[in-house]
Amino acid sequence: VQLQASGGGLVQPGGSLRLSCAASGFTLDYYNIGWFRQAPGKEREGISCHSRDGSTEYADSVKGRFTISRDDASNTVYLQMTNLKYEDTAVYYCAADFSLLCIAMVTTTPLGEHQYDYWGKGTLVTVSS
Repeated sequence: VQLQASGGGLVQPGGSLRLSCAASGFTLDYYNIGWFRQAPGKEREGISCHSRDGSTEYADSVKGRFTISRDDASNTVYLQMTNLKYEDTAVYYCAADFSLLCIAMVTTTPLGEHQYDYWGKGTLVTVSS
C-alpha cells in the first residue's frame, strides 16, 4: 500500500509540468487527496486538494495556474502546473486522508506526514532559466 508522487523536473519560467500521484493497494476516490510543497528554507504548505466528491481547492499562490484532477481508471491524481515561476521551486508531495477536509489541507498548517492516512515520497520541481 503506497502513494507515489512523480513527474517533477527542471522547467523554465513560464513553462508547464504535470505531476502524478499514483496509489497502489487502495482506491484514491475514497479519500481527499492533497498536494503539498516545501521550498528550500521554507515550511511545507498545502497548495491543492481534490475531494472525494470531486470538488477542488487551491491556495492563492497557485490559483489560476495549477489544476488538480483525478483519473479513477488509473487511480491517479494529477496536478497540472502552468505558468511556472521561480518561487514554485520545491519538493512536491501528495497525501490521502479520509477525514481531513480539502479546505483544511489547503488553508491550515500541514500536519506531520505520519498524521495523514497515506503520504507519498516527494518529487522535485525546479524552475530555472
